[in-house]
Amino acid sequence: MTSPTATLLISCPDCKGLVALLANFIASHNGNIIHADHHTDFTAGLFLSRLEWQLDGFDLSIQEMTDAFTELAKDVQANWQLHFSEEVRRIAIWVSRQDHCLLDLIWRQRSKEMPAKIPLIISNHEKLKPIAEQYGIDFEYIPINKESKAIQEAQQLDTLKKYNIDLVVLAKYMQILSQDFMRQFPNVINIHHSFLPAFVGANPYERAYERGVKIIGATAHYVTPDLDAGPIIEQDVVRVSHRDEVSDLIRKGKDLERIVLARAVRYHLQNRVLVYGNRTVVFA
Repeated sequence: MTSPTATLLISCPDCKGLVALLANFIASHNGNIIHADHHTDFTAGLFLSRLEWQLDGFDLSIQEMTDAFTELAKDVQANWQLHFSEEVRRIAIWVSRQDHCLLDLIWRQRSKEMPAKIPLIISNHEKLKPIAEQYGIDFEYIPINKESKAIQEAQQLDTLKKYNIDLVVLAKYMQILSQDFMRQFPNVINIHHSFLPAFVGANPYERAYERGVKIIGATAHYVTPDLDAGPIIEQDVVRVSHRDEVSDLIRKGKDLERIVLARAVRYHLQNRVLVYGNRTVVFA
């Protein structure tokens, strides 16, 4: 059995001795560091770090750890998160009519590639309900229209609370979430079928084809109130040529979307992503 671990994600103004400060704190409580990764953004003057250590023999309880890092963070003006490997987070996948990202996430979770549970699928269409039934996942059909969107988002929020959801993954959910929704539930990852910031919004493959691009891409990002402008977690590209039609771009793009979204969700679940401003450091 793998020893349980704790992971600290921390960002603070850069200064001398930060690595030693964190490592010595963990060592002083009998912790064995198994992964350490650090980055300094010289432009922002920030130090960012991910430290993971074994909890076997560590002499602080979770509450004591939290209290200790709260005090340490005050001294270095840090933002920080503390996570534990035995936590299994609960994901709600949101979809519209396309199934490729949904199926990919389910398969990866079932094969234990992702340390999470998927108890819920939410959709504004009923087309993909049979997939939920096939895999024994609860399916909530919540149609969206402009006139009553606030009421429907309140229903979505109630459903997330009912299922104790930690993370929402928009797996080709073709709706824009409101600022009020994001204020109440900010932990949302989206897959966009373009190499952002190019071709923001709808129909990027058609616009890419019209522009005669030679590569197409996919982008997974955290959702913010600004359309397709949240902190980017993962991206990838594939080459296309003048012989490719729009349908070829869509086919190749779907392959990318699956891979990029799966990577982003996995990085998030493994506590490898630090957001600062509208940027990320991914300790992959």
